[in-house]
Amino acid sequence: MPIFKIHRLRDSQVQQFRWSAHTAGPSQVRPRDYSEGGVIEADGVYDAWAALRDSSESLRVGDILEDAAGALRLCKYVGFEEAHWLVPEPKQESAPAGPDPAPPSTVPPIP
Repeated sequence: MPIFKIHRLRDSQVQQFRWSAHTAGPSQVRPRDYSEGGVIEADGVYDAWAALRDSSESLRVGDILEDAAGALRLCKYVGFEEAHWLVPEPKQESAPAGPDPAPPSTVPPIP
């Protein structure tokens, strides 16, 4: 039976998620908005939802289930939809601080 990792939406993000517009297609989610919520063994995401429904650890809108392959399913009002972690682009290193190199001379040579 597959095992799903549970990612819980942080309390500080719940209201923002609830009032955000519904998007079509896969959602982009930020890892910093989630905390680890344990694991559950179930045949599928809806079986996991049903198993947790009547417990104190029920899935809330905004929570994510991650399967063993790393695929994310976001719990929404309409069911589970595909999601992807939003990975920030690495910061490019800036040039070291220091004096600017002198521009090449544009003065013509003296004959």
